[in-house]
Amino acid sequence: MDELSEDQVSTLVGALKKLQGELQDALTAGADRRDIVDLDQSIGRLSRMDALQQQKMAEAEQARRLIRLKQVRAALRWADEGEYGYCRRCGELINYRRLEARPESPCCVPCLRAVEG
Repeated sequence: MDELSEDQVSTLVGALKKLQGELQDALTAGADRRDIVDLDQSIGRLSRMDALQQQKMAEAEQARRLIRLKQVRAALRWADEGEYGYCRRCGELINYRRLEARPESPCCVPCLRAVEG
């Protein structure tokens, strides 16, 4: 597989920076949805259960965003070091189409499948 061109890397780094901003904004905006549910509120039992479920879902979404943001930051660091686009597991070049879909991908598809196995 051929190396990524400078234009491809530039496009992907731009996508990473945009994604980083979007994730940071979403993390900030989602913080209020994780507020603690007051169990002394005078709401019905089902409403309280729904509020707790919504809180847990918001916490899980925030955790996923935080993990993805860490991956984006790592990918940007690899780009600065000239190592962007290479699988962190096998060292082979990650397919450009894979990086277009998930520019923060640390692994090629075969390695990802092996890990998820």
